[in-house]
Amino acid sequence: MPTRRTSHTVYDTKYHLVWAPKYRKWILRGDIRDRVEELFWEIGERHDIEIDTLEIAEDHVHLFVSFPPRLSISEVVGKMKAISAKVVFEEFPEAEREMYGGEFWEDGYFARTVGDEVTTKVIRRYIEYLRRGGDSSGPIRFVRSVDPLSG
Repeated sequence: MPTRRTSHTVYDTKYHLVWAPKYRKWILRGDIRDRVEELFWEIGERHDIEIDTLEIAEDHVHLFVSFPPRLSISEVVGKMKAISAKVVFEEFPEAEREMYGGEFWEDGYFARTVGDEVTTKVIRRYIEYLRRGGDSSGPIRFVRSVDPLSG
């Protein structure tokens, strides 16, 4: 993700975002999973959210994104969740029945900015690991890189 520009801003912001379906249900499978992935790409394109990498597991999603500073993290997550949930419930009525309370996504989310300790390379490697079937049932842990010159 290179440095980007808007009419009044130059920015290089990167975020690792994670959230889950309500009750951490294993609903993101098959056609629903494929449709959610399509929706995320469409939402990103429509709302100036650049998706670098994304992975949709059966019970949670990972996105590595960049967006202009005029958007807040909560706005971006809110757009992704609200639009995708509305379309999924319209196109897959069985999903709404399975999600008892009529909500598709949990209220919360995880957000991490990419900086000195957590690099772009680490985030990409982690998401690729998950894509290849790595276990993500435990907490997310990042190994701090060690500078051999720091003693």
